[in-house]
Amino acid sequence: MRRDYFELTVEGVDDDRPATPLVRIDFHGPDGLLRDRLSEADGELLDADDVDVAFRLREPLSTADDPEGVVGVTNRYTGDFVLELNETATDVLPFIHAARDSAGDEDARYRVEIDVDGERLVTYDKHTFLVYDHEGNLLRNESLIPSGVEL
Repeated sequence: MRRDYFELTVEGVDDDRPATPLVRIDFHGPDGLLRDRLSEADGELLDADDVDVAFRLREPLSTADDPEGVVGVTNRYTGDFVLELNETATDVLPFIHAARDSAGDEDARYRVEIDVDGERLVTYDKHTFLVYDHEGNLLRNESLIPSGVEL
């Protein structure tokens, strides 16, 4: 699936008061393609526990002004990519920090809404957002990992 089929917007990052950050992904591609990837074999849509969200950098975080990367949503059980889209670290990392800040003493969380041409397909409340460097190593300090989770 082409990355340019997707448009990503975020809310709750620059707010003065803590709010649950929201990432909205809107798909503008062939009918049924995204629904098929977000569905189990029986046709039911995947639940929040069935998908993982991650950001993988394409260049070192420390050497680039605005390193580029890829946001990916994958099926947790098959490992298949549901979708991928290009983003920069300056778009993604503040979102993760806002999720951390909004949580206070609790585990951080955020919401993902996936739309197809403006129509809501799924909404996921998530607690984990993994960030990987350009070599595939997990960046724990940049990732959103709930307490008690071992990776």
